Parts: sequence; C-alpha cells; structure tokens
Amino acid sequence: MPISVFFKGRNCYIIIGMLDINLIRKEPEKVKKGIAAKGTDPKLVDRFLKLDEEWRALTTEIDGLRSEQKKLARSTGSGSTPRQSSELSAGKKLKEKIKEKEERLAEAEKAREAILLQIPNLPLPSVPVGHSEADNKVLREVGEKPSFGFQPKDYLTLAHSLDLIDTERAAKVSGSRFGYLKNEAVVLEFALVDLAMRTLVKEGFIPIVPPVLVRPEIMQGMGKIKFIEDKDAFHILEDNLYLVGSSEHSIGPYHMDEVLKDNELPKRYVGFSTCFRREAGSYGKDTKGIL
Repeated sequence: MPISVFFKGRNCYIIIGMLDINLIRKEPEKVKKGIAAKGTDPKLVDRFLKLDEEWRALTTEIDGLRSEQKKLARSTGSGSTPRQSSELSAGKKLKEKIKEKEERLAEAEKAREAILLQIPNLPLPSVPVGHSEADNKVLREVGEKPSFGFQPKDYLTLAHSLDLIDTERAAKVSGSRFGYLKNEAVVLEFALVDLAMRTLVKEGFIPIVPPVLVRPEIMQGMGKIKFIEDKDAFHILEDNLYLVGSSEHSIGPYHMDEVLKDNELPKRYVGFSTCFRREAGSYGKDTKGIL
C-alpha cells in the first residue's frame, strides 16, 4: 500500500496505510477497474461500501444518542422528583442502547478494515495488464546483445569453477538453493553496497540499516497482507514478529505517528538489510541456483 501524504497549511501529515477510503467512496468504479487489473475481485469494493455505509450510520446514531444522554444528565440531578426519576431511568436505557450500538459499530469497523486490507493500491493507467511475463512490453533495449563463438556458461557453473559460491556445503548446513559466497564474490557484494550508499548519500539520502523484525500491525500497515497470506513471510510465533521481506518494510513506517513540517521534507532514505522471504510460489520455476 502507498504512503499517503496530506498537506495542511505549514504541516505535512505522513500516514503509512491502506488505500484512501475517500477514493473508494467517491470513485468506486475507478477502484474496481484498478484492482481488477491486479487480479483482485472488484466485488470487494461493493462489500466495503456496504459495511462503510453501516459504519457511518451507526457512528451518526451513536453521536446522536450521546448528545441526548448529555442533555438528560444535565437535567436529571439527584433523581429525587418523579420527573427526575423518569429521566434517570431513560438515561440508563440510553446507556444500554449506546453500548449495544457501540458493539455493532466495533464489529462493522473490524469487518470493514478486514476488507480494506485486501484492496491493493491502484496501478498507473500506463501499466500493461497481464497474467505472466509473456504479457510484459519491452520499452527499450540499450546496447547490443553479445554474440559468442562458444557455449556460454551460467553464473553458477562459473561461480563454482572460480570458487565464488559453494552450494554443496551450504546444502549440508541449510538445504537446497542456499550457497556460501566466497572470495571475490564477497568483496564484490560489499563494494556494490558501498557504491550504492556513496552515490545516494551524495544525493542527500540518509543511510539506514533497519530492524529486520517488525510487529504484525506494521506488516499490515505496509500492505503486506498478500505477502503473509501467500506464506512468503517468516513469522516468529513466540515473539509475534515478522522477518522483513525487504528493508522498506521497516523503513516505510520510520515516521509513523509523526507530523512532519514541510520545511523538513523531503525525507530520503537508503536502506540495506537481509531480506527474508520463503519464495513459496516459485518452487520449480528455477531448477538450480541460489536464492
């Protein structure tokens, strides 16, 4: 899900969260079309709007009952006169009615949010709609494809022959599709990270090595519901924490619950972290190599 930015006067409110509810209310057909293009059932929008209408009606009703309750409380007093006793009784009934409505409101809000979490961000109109890599469009090609007078080797064959990756020992330790990086491959990895950091720091980015464990509500707020539901995320049950699938999962909410002034913006961060993902849906896609 996107980071929503709202400007008001000299302040800028940054909210990490779900698709803007007002967009769904005002342009439901646009949202339906957008999420359908991403393979999500557009009927979710109708279900959300129905629950949202119920939620808004209950909210208005509860506000009215509370207002009525306050008026009664001011006129009831000690309840010593017949009129005051009657008002006291009415006040108790109002309290019970408010409690009942609040319980219904909580249920509607929970159901509404559950659906909202399933509605993805909308794609740009220029993004082609497709179901596989075959539907991708080539925008441009840079340079010429090399032509070899011999059969080129794949990266794993080269890495083994140059002692850069050791998959045999890694298989004993961790299982298939794992590897030890060695020698120049290690130096190259750190050199590339250093190059990226130095390049972006010159452009005003702040380097961050973020936490790799986050609370469930953070994953939820970052819109990683599918990442969790597809079982690509690693969940530490004992601590109820998720291992991040990329550094953005913990950098995105860095300023959550904060109000940033416009003279503090933009905030630019470059992150580096280990990324944990099961790649549950990719088994069998590639028969060899390292994850």
